[in-house]
Amino acid sequence: MKTSKSDFMDKIVVLDFGSQYSHLICRRIREFSVYAELVPFDISFEELQKHNPKGIIFSGGPSSVYNSNAPVPESKIFDMKLPLLGICYGHQLIVNKFGGKVKRANKE
Repeated sequence: MKTSKSDFMDKIVVLDFGSQYSHLICRRIREFSVYAELVPFDISFEELQKHNPKGIIFSGGPSSVYNSNAPVPESKIFDMKLPLLGICYGHQLIVNKFGGKVKRANKE
């Protein structure tokens, strides 16, 4: 079944950090009758506001928050008072931004 933006009332924005599953995440959200739009992680705060999202998903990606060239979205995005969901790298990013620590698990 083909769906369009007009078929949905709410919108979730997925920030793409390079995950091979970003498009799949959007598709799964749309299956719940919520529009999902994939945008680059470096979208400006002003441009993101124009989307008027109900929440933001930070996708996974090949980076680590401790890499010197790790991709980081504009800081104001974290202050939008919207629900945030991080997947893999996206979760690391949210944890790191709010003062948590990310480290490798011990192998047993």
